[in-house]
Amino acid sequence: MQGDSKKNQPDLQTIEMEALISRYAVLLLDAYGVLVTEAGGLPGAAELIYELNRRQKPYYLLTNDASKQPVTASERFHGYGLPIETQRVITSGSLLAGYFKEKHLAGARCAVLGPEDCAKYVTDAGGMVVSPADGFDALVIGDESGYPFVETVDAVITEIFRKVDRREAVHLILPNPDLIYPKTGGGFGIASGSIAGMIEAALQLRYPDHSSLKFDRLGKPHPAIFKEALKRSGTMDMVMIGDQLETDICGAKAFGLDCALVSTGVTDLSSGDPAAQHLPPTYLLKSLKLT
Repeated sequence: MQGDSKKNQPDLQTIEMEALISRYAVLLLDAYGVLVTEAGGLPGAAELIYELNRRQKPYYLLTNDASKQPVTASERFHGYGLPIETQRVITSGSLLAGYFKEKHLAGARCAVLGPEDCAKYVTDAGGMVVSPADGFDALVIGDESGYPFVETVDAVITEIFRKVDRREAVHLILPNPDLIYPKTGGGFGIASGSIAGMIEAALQLRYPDHSSLKFDRLGKPHPAIFKEALKRSGTMDMVMIGDQLETDICGAKAFGLDCALVSTGVTDLSSGDPAAQHLPPTYLLKSLKLT
């Protein structure tokens, strides 16, 4: 079985960090699993960021984390020894402004699952944050933390059921589609996408004929976050460096970008992940360290 697993692995081209810097005009970096975990910077991350800053090399962080405003994320990175400025951080939460404008949701009553920064994304987009138990027009799942989980999810599901039964519209919005994220010591935690999947499963069970009761997903692998990177950089000569096949790699390829997969986060190619056959990255990047 182990032999079959290795046989099925894609033949990936390995590349060094220095080569990526030289080959592309702009670097796009994921955060969790590439530069940091919840405990701090990963090996080589601080040296890489310092060197990119020294060379004035254009780069942006494309993160599905919607729990922090860009300024909050920048401060956190600085605390980890990564001097990444606010203007270089592109979060999935920041995509809510465009989404609310497109869907005409200004003034909508929004239940927000997540910490304070998640709520600020919604108010900045024009929404009005309300308690899930008080009724809402839209549900935004910004994070898996910052609220009593079971009680809040129960209240949210109950209100959605009531709205569907009354044939009232409800907007389901998921800035961060990630299912899991890497934690310290090789562990993993559930992310917002898992919560949305649970709610969708409940809706499908109760309303099997309502296939439209799905969350609108904004972050990677969907194009909006890559469009924002293109808007800021002004060029398609970019490469995405990420740790997840289904988000970082799939999203970059669908947008027409090359991509490099690191093995420090969620995806483990040594396990013979069948997804790698369908979503092979352009390169395999073994380390962030500069040669």
